[in-house]
Amino acid sequence: MTVSEEKPLILIVEDDPVSRSILELHLEHNGYPFVSASNGLEALRLFSSNYFPIVITDWLMPEMDGTALCRAIRERSSDRYTFIILLTSKNSPEALIEGLEAGADDYIVKPINPAELRVRLQGCRRILDLESSLKQSLTEIRNISIRDKLTGAFNRGYLDQQLEHEIERAYRYQHNLSLIMCDLDHFKKVNDNYGHQAGDEVLKRSVQNIVHSIRRQIDWVARYGGEEFVIALPETDAEGCVIVAERMRGKIAFTPKGDELSSLKVTASFGTVTLTPHSHSVRVTAADLIQRADICLYQAKQSGRNCVVSEFQKVS
Repeated sequence: MTVSEEKPLILIVEDDPVSRSILELHLEHNGYPFVSASNGLEALRLFSSNYFPIVITDWLMPEMDGTALCRAIRERSSDRYTFIILLTSKNSPEALIEGLEAGADDYIVKPINPAELRVRLQGCRRILDLESSLKQSLTEIRNISIRDKLTGAFNRGYLDQQLEHEIERAYRYQHNLSLIMCDLDHFKKVNDNYGHQAGDEVLKRSVQNIVHSIRRQIDWVARYGGEEFVIALPETDAEGCVIVAERMRGKIAFTPKGDELSSLKVTASFGTVTLTPHSHSVRVTAADLIQRADICLYQAKQSGRNCVVSEFQKVS
């Protein structure tokens, strides 16, 4: 595995000024950026406000020694790993085991050999790069598992799980939760008259327009099935929900470019519902909300399509 060219920031923790200066010179010679602390407490304060991929700490220090610092770092929750190298004059197996059990990943016995330090840091960077690659792969796998492959919207599995979480949050904080159900009008005719490739493009374009109509990292859209989509709007009342739905309706109503599609008109119908929780209300499920939104959607289609029908759901 190749090591990334960018060298990580290192936190040096060493109470002896001479040893600290020597270590700084070694790191500077090898092109590593670093920040220095004279004891464990000072290092912990620096660590609390900055991310250091690598910590090189002396074992014996006043106020907080190296093993205590290791434990303190490991007790902190973080989504990024810190590789800890312990500097020690103790080379007995028992002492080294103690240091590793405290949370150190590696150790260097004093006095520091520059070549050994360079090689240890290379190994450290390979591990950090591997951890980063693994995390990225897991993120990509998770995104694949919860996303609709064609449109990029969340899939039905995500909808079933996340909507229950949104309802739970609405009840806990007594905040409104609105839901929009969207169905592209006469979509079967698009596939029949223009082909499935054109239908796929319409689906993708429609989801893009929906996404551009909602708040990033707050609202979300899921493909319910076929040409139907469900959009969740946390902390949004009924009036605000209708405004968003009308915005979506306007954006989705488009004519695709291209001579072969010039006669194709895309529109969608919308049904909206809002949950307004109260402390003594009958608890609503995700299936309840979707069913009520679906009823409104059916009414929109019965009313001529390309419109929004809203029902203010007040549970009491």
